[in-house]
Amino acid sequence: MNHKPIIIGVAGGTGSGKTTVAKEIFRQFNEQSIVLIEQDAYYKDQSHLSMDERLQTNYDHPLAFDNELLLHQLEQLTNQEAVQKPVYDYANHTRSEEIIPIEPKDVIILEGILILEDEKLRNMMDIKLFVDTDADIRIIRRLSRDIKDRGRSIDSVIDQYTNVVRPMHLQFIEPTKRYADLIVPEGGQNKVAIDLMVTKIRAIIEAKSLLT
Repeated sequence: MNHKPIIIGVAGGTGSGKTTVAKEIFRQFNEQSIVLIEQDAYYKDQSHLSMDERLQTNYDHPLAFDNELLLHQLEQLTNQEAVQKPVYDYANHTRSEEIIPIEPKDVIILEGILILEDEKLRNMMDIKLFVDTDADIRIIRRLSRDIKDRGRSIDSVIDQYTNVVRPMHLQFIEPTKRYADLIVPEGGQNKVAIDLMVTKIRAIIEAKSLLT
């Protein structure tokens, strides 16, 4: 590969289905050179903070993310350089010592709640998606996920959603919808939108291949 990769941004609120959409696009291209990068991997390192301080982190705020590192690594991948993607340790609320090597690919899918909030990130993207799902569906999915996968109580999930997740969504995530090239209702259930995206990406890949 000697051309610039296609970067696709998939944004949306918690529980919107954006991860499902990103993974479905990834699955459709698994015979090609493609990588999926989650913004969640780029939460800031908090090893210098006490555990009490780490527990106060608002993970739904733009300042929770190390976008400088994410931008730097995207630029490296664009320049055909391999990167070491960080891994976040949710049990200890800080960055893990583990890393995941990522090689340059033809297509990069960048997925996360706030990827469209940062202008520099937006400017790197060829296609920007916003997965738009009703708030009642999103809270039900969040409840189910946090109770099953993260051992949380119903009360703690509802408290966090009411006091942090919902206000942050309205303040920072929902407004980024205006930057999207395509708004995908109902997330991973929207097969038509996913098929349209896949067709569009294939057309871009073929056009770039002809130019190189």
